[in-house]
Amino acid sequence: MIFRFGKWCLAFAAIFAMAIAPAEAASRIKDIASLQSGRENQLIGYGLVVGLQGTGDSLRSSPFTEQSLRAMLQNLGISTQGGDSRSKNIAAVLVTANLPPFASPGSRIDVTVGSLGDSTSLRGGTLVMTSLSGADGQIYAVAQGSVVVTGFSAQGAAASVTQGVTTSGRVPNGAIIERELPAKFKDAFNLVLQLRNPDFSTAVGMAAAINRYGKTQFGGSIAEARDSQSVVIDKPKMADLSRLMADIENLVIETDVPARVVINERTGTIVIGQDVRIAQVAVSYGTLTVQVTETPTVVQPAPFSDGVTAVEPNTTIDASQDGGTVAILNGSNLRSLVAGLNSIGVKPDGIISILQGIKTAGALQAELVLQ
Repeated sequence: MIFRFGKWCLAFAAIFAMAIAPAEAASRIKDIASLQSGRENQLIGYGLVVGLQGTGDSLRSSPFTEQSLRAMLQNLGISTQGGDSRSKNIAAVLVTANLPPFASPGSRIDVTVGSLGDSTSLRGGTLVMTSLSGADGQIYAVAQGSVVVTGFSAQGAAASVTQGVTTSGRVPNGAIIERELPAKFKDAFNLVLQLRNPDFSTAVGMAAAINRYGKTQFGGSIAEARDSQSVVIDKPKMADLSRLMADIENLVIETDVPARVVINERTGTIVIGQDVRIAQVAVSYGTLTVQVTETPTVVQPAPFSDGVTAVEPNTTIDASQDGGTVAILNGSNLRSLVAGLNSIGVKPDGIISILQGIKTAGALQAELVLQ
């Protein structure tokens, strides 16, 4: 058996990703911010999936499925009095969807379905007409259609195989929007842009770029940075909001983000931002390996003796230490930081522990995010 100290053994292959990008990147406003009044709204509904090949809910274990089946048949004018249903071709599901901004009645959206009972697979099923409601309880869409399941499962008498998830799926373009949101874009007096990555420098720069556009087109400033996430744009007189938004979202500005190091300990992924700096620090990295080998020896008794065959233990212990190099790191920029870590032969799993140690020592001038 082998014991290893000072080095992590990860279950997956480690990937070392470095974000070597300029400190400030030019981006369009539409790519870094979204319109507050143009956000999505979540919809939810309860429905039934039929047409399953014996992989549906067992009605005794999922009584709500049987109740829903009886209610649906009664609405269709079919009497369900007398006798218990033992159908295994139906499953109760929860249906979810996102209502896009400015959606109009008649347009279609995708929906996602997930099993609520003990169904083993939704493959080949069909979602029966299901109403989708918003947080206000109003019905905004109706969903129906064939369920697409990416996973599959197969089993025999002594073995089974499953790939992916078979108890959830999607219905592409399966919902038709029946009601539009009450808010009207044209009735707004101002526009509020929300940064996807809040930052005061980016918000102020966005407001400045919009004001330069406003002075050229309308003769005055029209934008103000409210905080690190929101920029408010006042509607100029006689301006069309749709055209105004189309012009503003194509303005190019310089974005800025705080220095950040993102570490995923499960996969060994490391992402280091360009603005990451470290103070001068000494780092030692090495690996101690202890190998224990058992080679028992069989001992035979002397001829014509009353002895018995015995096993004599024989243990060999070998200890070795690799690395142990000490390096002085002065990360004035990302290139020098990575070069310093590579100079002592550190692999991604070792870099994770080194960065955590540097952060604990107070020498890492960046936010350390662990996932």
